[in-house]
Amino acid sequence: MILASDWIAFHADRTPEKLAMIDQTTGRRFTYGEFNDRAARLAGYLRREWGVQPGDRIAILGKNSTDYFEFEFACIRLGAMMLPLNWRLAEPELLFILKDAGAKGIVYDAEFAGRIPPLLAGSPVSRALRIDFGQPPVDEHPAYEDAIAASDERVVMNPQTTHDTPMMIMYTAGTTGHPKGVIITHGMMLWNAINITTPTGLNFNSVFYCVLPTFHIGGLNLYANPVLHLGGCNIIARQLDPELTLRTFADPELGVTHFFGVPSVYLFLSQHPDFDSTDLSRIISWGCGGAPLPVALLETYAKRDIVIQLGFGMTETSPTVFLNDRRRALAKPSSVGKPLQHTRVRVVTEDFKDVEPGKIGEVIISGPNITPGYWNRPDANETSFTIDEFGNRWIHSGDAGTVDEEGCIYVVDRYKDMYISGGENVYPAEVEQVIFQLPAVADAAVIGVPDAKWGETGLAVIVLKPGASISAEDIIQHCVTCIARFKVPRSIRFVESIPRNAAGKVLKRELRATYTGQAEPKQTPT
Repeated sequence: MILASDWIAFHADRTPEKLAMIDQTTGRRFTYGEFNDRAARLAGYLRREWGVQPGDRIAILGKNSTDYFEFEFACIRLGAMMLPLNWRLAEPELLFILKDAGAKGIVYDAEFAGRIPPLLAGSPVSRALRIDFGQPPVDEHPAYEDAIAASDERVVMNPQTTHDTPMMIMYTAGTTGHPKGVIITHGMMLWNAINITTPTGLNFNSVFYCVLPTFHIGGLNLYANPVLHLGGCNIIARQLDPELTLRTFADPELGVTHFFGVPSVYLFLSQHPDFDSTDLSRIISWGCGGAPLPVALLETYAKRDIVIQLGFGMTETSPTVFLNDRRRALAKPSSVGKPLQHTRVRVVTEDFKDVEPGKIGEVIISGPNITPGYWNRPDANETSFTIDEFGNRWIHSGDAGTVDEEGCIYVVDRYKDMYISGGENVYPAEVEQVIFQLPAVADAAVIGVPDAKWGETGLAVIVLKPGASISAEDIIQHCVTCIARFKVPRSIRFVESIPRNAAGKVLKRELRATYTGQAEPKQTPT
């Protein structure tokens, strides 16, 4: 049994005056001493007024703020499980999560006050606390700040909490049916923090700018929580604003040193008119994950002497598995490199044998950063993990990958997004990389659509840059010169935008529903 520790309590004791958090929207700043005290008081309120006990699930429905992290550490003190809710979900989706998790209470932004009554009426949630951000109250529920101010009990973490103790349930986006609740433990959080520190250079003096949504594991752990583990400072943006982000990078008083974004974030920043003139020299580490990074976009940043390190992870891996090292980032731009120090990765065939270099198999992952399982889903626990002959437990990623002679891994695509054209497997990510080479293209996604002759052929959905123009024929001809003919899209659709989830991943389920009438692929690879 390995005991867990309270990160912010540790730094509050040693460096109580050091700046821990900046809430960019409200301008509030909290030292580790203040941050620790607020989390302890909030925990006291939740235990006294809500009767929160170890193991209870408490939800939060809110956009990014420093309050989000206070709530996280209040749950840690109580031994409760934090339940982050994606505010982009519809009411039935939120109700499913609240009921499936058996949530006891909910903390919510005043912005979402109108959504709370039906959630309370349709779920086991019986308590609510409203975050006002200094605005007048909008309903009858108690205010978050009042709760902290009125609490004279300061809760400390149970000293018997171990690395195996669950601290969060993070529901995955779900491509079919209902989402699955991934159990996140203290140990997973710690190993993620350790894994990500070396390749990024995070340390006690780091300043991280957080723009990814904190209801997602990337928003919490890339790299806000690792920074708190080290005693650094986080600047929390309410949500992505490209102009504000560029101004923040250039501000010498803020001194941002680290940034992590999904490919769409880097795309939006590069397309802003201030991108070329903004001083980006203070940032020492640029990380990217959540979806394939177009090589053309990587090269756009490289022209400014910025090396973006491409990574890969899952909610189930908390999330870091890869972050390509700087020396390979440009030499092997489509590779995620090698697994990080305390994680093991294989690319295997259907019979669980390692693939030969250049062959495609499934990426599987093992290590202390892997979830113990899914909440209330014995079926998923049965099918998602494999124990090898040595007793090692591997999680199936569902991603197709390949490995080169050096041992670097390439995540080709999701198996479910692959389609079969004339008996040949086509991985859309490969085709998308080719399309992104065209200067007129701002965004692109490829799906398989039914075809009477070939079974399926490719449909490319394209967003053009403002003022740019290119014909469908020119796009197809470009692909013909770069990839095999069976991979070339047979049709092109020009659109204003491509649907993406909070992690920046293209919602191909929506594209398939729009263009084929089927949300799921017609053919399932074996």
